[in-house]
Amino acid sequence: MSIVTTEDRGAVRHVVLNRPEKRNAMSQELLRALGEALREAAAEESVHCVVLRGEGPVFSAGVDLVELGASAGTPGLLRHFRDTFLECANLCEEMAKPVVCQIHRTCVGGALEVALGCDLRIASSDAQLGLPEVKFGIIPDVGGSSRLPAVVGLGRAKELIMTARTIDATEAERIGLVNRVVAPEQLEQAVETLVEELLANSHVAVGRAKRVIDASARPALAATLEMEVAVQEYCVAAMRESAREAQEPAEALAG
Repeated sequence: MSIVTTEDRGAVRHVVLNRPEKRNAMSQELLRALGEALREAAAEESVHCVVLRGEGPVFSAGVDLVELGASAGTPGLLRHFRDTFLECANLCEEMAKPVVCQIHRTCVGGALEVALGCDLRIASSDAQLGLPEVKFGIIPDVGGSSRLPAVVGLGRAKELIMTARTIDATEAERIGLVNRVVAPEQLEQAVETLVEELLANSHVAVGRAKRVIDASARPALAATLEMEVAVQEYCVAAMRESAREAQEPAEALAG
């Protein structure tokens, strides 16, 4: 079974993260497969709407920490790792079709950054969302720092990112991070209802309206996305230097 699967329901294509045994953690393999599935959905004329969801107990626990650690520990690999990740969020945003993210239980870190690339987000009432990166000495660098302010406002974005706080679905809806919250057993039907609302309109007009709205909301997106990775490289270098300085006294004592 593929690590990302697709299912067509009429004019709607469901793109499904299918790594449930790892809580749909976003490895490079999963991200490459997700990017390919999104490119195919964007190119297929018969697909007028895309739903992104996760198989298993959670939507996604975020980045695969083992792979991230390996990339962060090797100079030059971080940007490549990040580019593969960022492409998925960018593909969701750039296709001239509405993309709905169906969130259940967990959507944190890189998973939320990909969700922010989607147009609309529906969450189950038991969902938890957050960007905890600063706890680990890094920043949300897969579009989170750039896209979140346009979704929830500058003050809310600073609070979420700078405190690394995880919030529940009710609060996420209150601040505009998600569009609708429903009971877990109603999530699939709520997504279907929203999709029907979208498909009731001209798919050409909906897709082009999306592009204009995004351009208006984030006119400097390309510049801030580049700033994200530059700042991330600085943070990682600072962590390496701190670790080296902490190791030197220990080595001196051992000698």
